[in-house]
Amino acid sequence: MSTLTVDLPGRAYDIIIQPGILDQAGERVRALCPRARLVAVVTDDTVGALYGQRLTRSLQAVGLTAQVFSVAPGEPSKCPENLVKLWLELAQMGLTRTDVVIALGGGVVGDLAGFAAATMLRGVDLIQVPTTLLAQVDSSVGGKVAIDLPSGKNLAGCFYQPRGVLMDPETLATLPDAAFADGMAEVIKYGAIFDAAFFHFLAQRPNRAAVMSDIGQVLYTCCDWKRKVVLADERDRGERMLLNFGHTLGHAYEKAGGYQRWTHGQAVSAGMVAATRIGMELDITPPDTLWEIARLCAAFGLPTAIECSNEDYAAAIGLDKKSAGGDISLIVLEALGHAVARKMSKEELLALVDRLFVF
Repeated sequence: MSTLTVDLPGRAYDIIIQPGILDQAGERVRALCPRARLVAVVTDDTVGALYGQRLTRSLQAVGLTAQVFSVAPGEPSKCPENLVKLWLELAQMGLTRTDVVIALGGGVVGDLAGFAAATMLRGVDLIQVPTTLLAQVDSSVGGKVAIDLPSGKNLAGCFYQPRGVLMDPETLATLPDAAFADGMAEVIKYGAIFDAAFFHFLAQRPNRAAVMSDIGQVLYTCCDWKRKVVLADERDRGERMLLNFGHTLGHAYEKAGGYQRWTHGQAVSAGMVAATRIGMELDITPPDTLWEIARLCAAFGLPTAIECSNEDYAAAIGLDKKSAGGDISLIVLEALGHAVARKMSKEELLALVDRLFVF
């Protein structure tokens, strides 16, 4: 077992990485939330079928009443309609401010359940139980919760830290290869922006089996970096923006595919390669960095380029949450393992994108 503490003043919580912790979840929840009586388990249909019964059995074993709420898998479920439906179901359940919402699943479930917990009764306890690689290394830690709007991803949301994160690496065994690769985009990102040694560690393990042989170290390293960044910049106004490497243009690729053709990890992979090309064009990023990032992403079957229109680039850049007024901060690499925020006008970024990527 490995434990990392996100030591925010008055809101500290642990990230526990332990094989088989799903079967101990009841004990953990009871210890974290001793006054709880009801537990709302929010999941999706796929994860619920795999792990819902194990979790609820563990909760019931310590005297908690658990009810499962399930949505369809995929990004379209992270919508206002499902949020309202979940609010109504939690109210009908009789959830009180001493009860608990558990997010069992990937990033979509974590975001939807997290936003519902943050806003229901002005805030009830949230526990993240991430079951995908992407959620385990990124979205379950740090307190960003949101839903999508028709005009863009994650445009309605807030910062709401969980009471705890229970991470069972064994759940990764049931992930399809494409979903595992999706999470690897975020894993690679940590090495690219913070930790060259970790990047080279991954480059020596360029397939799923090799990564899984050291999955404990991979999860710990990524969560430790995320923990450090959240402690330094919880509200995403400074250093935490570096975690958005690949995301600014990645959001354009997701939008271009109607949030269904390209997964988040695929879009981030292509976005990291694109941001590296822009960094080279600005004489910030060393040329060899592009080859290293593209090769490692490709090793996991991730795209290194995605076709996108001027209109989708403009829409994503115009709505980007890292923008301030007419300017935007694009995350680029000064070196492998060292990212910086390059402030520029949206017009300048669109001109670069038009020259480099639109044909």
